[in-house]
Amino acid sequence: MKKSVVIVLILYFFQGLIHNLGHPITPDFVGDLGIEDYMFGVFFALMSFGLVLGGPFWGILGDRGNKKTLILIGLVIYSIGQYIFGNVHNTYIMMIVRFLSGFGVSASVTLLMSYLIEISCKDKKTRNIAFGTAAMAIGASIGYLIGGYLPEILNGEPIVENSVGLYSVAAENIFLIQAITNVFFALTAFILLKNNHNGVKQTKKSSFFQGFKDIREMGMNLNVFLISLTFVSIGAINISKYLEVYISDLGYGSEGIGKFVFVTGIVSIVTTATIIPLVIKLKRDVMIMVLVNIVSAIILFSVFRINEVMIALYTLFMFYVVMKAIYAPLETSFISSFAKDGEYGKVMGVRQSFFAIGFVIGPLIGGFLYDIKPLLVFDFSVLMFIIAAILVVLVKNNIKRELKNNKEIDVV
Repeated sequence: MKKSVVIVLILYFFQGLIHNLGHPITPDFVGDLGIEDYMFGVFFALMSFGLVLGGPFWGILGDRGNKKTLILIGLVIYSIGQYIFGNVHNTYIMMIVRFLSGFGVSASVTLLMSYLIEISCKDKKTRNIAFGTAAMAIGASIGYLIGGYLPEILNGEPIVENSVGLYSVAAENIFLIQAITNVFFALTAFILLKNNHNGVKQTKKSSFFQGFKDIREMGMNLNVFLISLTFVSIGAINISKYLEVYISDLGYGSEGIGKFVFVTGIVSIVTTATIIPLVIKLKRDVMIMVLVNIVSAIILFSVFRINEVMIALYTLFMFYVVMKAIYAPLETSFISSFAKDGEYGKVMGVRQSFFAIGFVIGPLIGGFLYDIKPLLVFDFSVLMFIIAAILVVLVKNNIKRELKNNKEIDVV
């Protein structure tokens, strides 16, 4: 494996770790401040909206050949937003800086992926994306695990239910730690990365919305697939975020959330090392993505109807984690195949925007569904995966039809 690829994978790991330190305490932190439960979804949606707008912005700029500087700037913006979020305790300011954090972090999310694709050989691209996704997942899992224990460590005593004020005090320190370590991470990325342009220079300057304008020229297959990706992200984010709230409501707190997410990270890395290489060899990416969505829907519909929910989460639910780990590199590789040389940043930025749109819509709908009945959130995710599967089938059939027509033209 090339040294440059290894460096990116290491950066993915630490990004996952650092950026997830504050997640386990956030649900209890919001409640400790006396903020309504639905605002948890609003905060996340605002951060996601920052990702929606930031994706094409940083992607377009990154294609001009200054990725590492942009990653540094974006990560510093993220650090500022995270620190303010954990220390201001004013709902309106927290909403503003949540958007700021999302806009900033979209730089590294978009540009690290486009950088990885650019430096990867064609036959190693999907594998490298899979390793990047896995490195991020295991880093996030460790971040969640550490973040789950930090409240007690920083307070010097166990935080029990209804410990008013202790969560907000712990959050102030946790978000400060996250902000500082993220600045060091940003500087490290700046030092280790090289500005890579893959030998291709852009012939024209692109505007902020050029990525969205150009998407029309990439064909119906990509357009439909990107819409399916939005449905996938709606389902996935609701499972991720409201499962954390659900586990907290069951009385397991931030420590329980941290342990559970750590286990899912281990499952993801094992999947990447053992199953994904076999999946790549099949070279049936689109068909596999259809099956992944269907299997995910079946698993999620079953898990939350089992009486011993925590046992189901540590067993049956892990098969969903496997499906999720398989899907991510396949969809990213498929989308990147539509990009021209020197425009990976733009295409990955548009991809990030469609994915983040689901992050905006999902928590907003999920918050209200969860207030009615928690099971409705998870059933809604099931529906999202089914719709995504149908859309990917349409893409698959259209590709098959186009290939058949091309063969007939060649024969003529």
